[in-house]
Amino acid sequence: MTDTGPDTGPDTGPDTVSEARAIALLSHLQLWLVPAVLTGLLALLLSLLYMGGIVNPNRDLRDLPIALVNGDTGKPPAGQGENLGTQVTAAIAADSAGGKAEWRTLTRAQAQDQLDSGKVYGALVVPADFTDAVTALTTTGATERPTMTTLTNPGKGSLGSSLAGQITTKAAHQASQDLGERLTRAATGADSTSRLLLADPVEVVTEVGHPIGTHSGLGLSAFYYTLLLVLAGFMGGNVISNGVDTALGYADNEIGPWHTRRPTVPITRNQTLLLKMAMTAGITLLSASLVMACCVGVLDMDASHLPLLWIYSYCASLAVGLGVQAINAAFGGIGQLVSMFVFIVLGLPSSGATVPLQAVPDFYRFLSHFEPMRQLSDGVRAILYFDARGDAGLTRSWLMIALGTALALVFGFAMTSYYDRRGHKRLTPRPV
Repeated sequence: MTDTGPDTGPDTGPDTVSEARAIALLSHLQLWLVPAVLTGLLALLLSLLYMGGIVNPNRDLRDLPIALVNGDTGKPPAGQGENLGTQVTAAIAADSAGGKAEWRTLTRAQAQDQLDSGKVYGALVVPADFTDAVTALTTTGATERPTMTTLTNPGKGSLGSSLAGQITTKAAHQASQDLGERLTRAATGADSTSRLLLADPVEVVTEVGHPIGTHSGLGLSAFYYTLLLVLAGFMGGNVISNGVDTALGYADNEIGPWHTRRPTVPITRNQTLLLKMAMTAGITLLSASLVMACCVGVLDMDASHLPLLWIYSYCASLAVGLGVQAINAAFGGIGQLVSMFVFIVLGLPSSGATVPLQAVPDFYRFLSHFEPMRQLSDGVRAILYFDARGDAGLTRSWLMIALGTALALVFGFAMTSYYDRRGHKRLTPRPV
């Protein structure tokens, strides 16, 4: 047995380090400070931003665009200068429903065109025989009520279409009651049954003004498809960024109990960003294709213009991915958090894809002018629901994708070039 000498206590030589214990580290305030502050701020901001955008749409609703059509071709009743359709629509147009509606007085063809291009959330139509049908109620034996038709636009989302339907239905019922008061006063000799019919003479009929497919999620498939494209670009960009940093030796690779650190490759920040963006352009081809294949091919989502949808999906997701790379290159370790706010946290409530922008607070309307998700969702909605019409939002979406891509390239390479010129190198020796 070999004599190792007397026990001199724990080995504190250069090759050993005493291990810290969790119970001891918990008493260090600095260990708690940053995670607690960041987590608290995230919880606070997420709650305010998400719930603040949808908690009360009826309170925030104003200027919802709705078409108002007077198709009445009847002659004016005796002693009146205008037919009843003109009188009714003029009264409705003068009342903005407390500022909630923006009535657009259009012809039937114009209203249909705006329904088909997603410019209005619904329509209220007075038929051609309206005056004749109302006048007939004052004759003996009248039983058939005149009608007014509310047209919905499910392509603008179930909530937006529902809000427009509520406004048009309420306006039609109010017009019916006002008209009923006039008819009741004039029909002094009518029996009780006729007077009951005259009190509310107009029947309100609801129809779909611009139908969409049954596999469209009640108008929500455009929103969820857009969300998938944004998430594919956001998560893909971060995965690529972390993967490149690990492969080049600038970040540790830890999977379960296994930990590795590759030798550091000397490379400038500019070249690193170029590498990440080139890989993003290539890998996004795969992710965007898989998103479309799963949604359309596997889940049978209603979609037309498939080649255009694929090209749009790729460009939209790529623009997000390049933006993520630029933000990560500029902000470093907190870049993922910054890009999450830019593309996800601020984008969802200001997208206008679930709650109309006319029904959200002013702050979200302001964000909608430049937040990426709003720009992308308009294009997806145009392709899926509105026959890929440019005036349905597709033209603007293409312009914003091009602008976003250009901004990502300019901002990203401007920041990395500045860091390189100032000598802020990422090169660090490999730890022993």
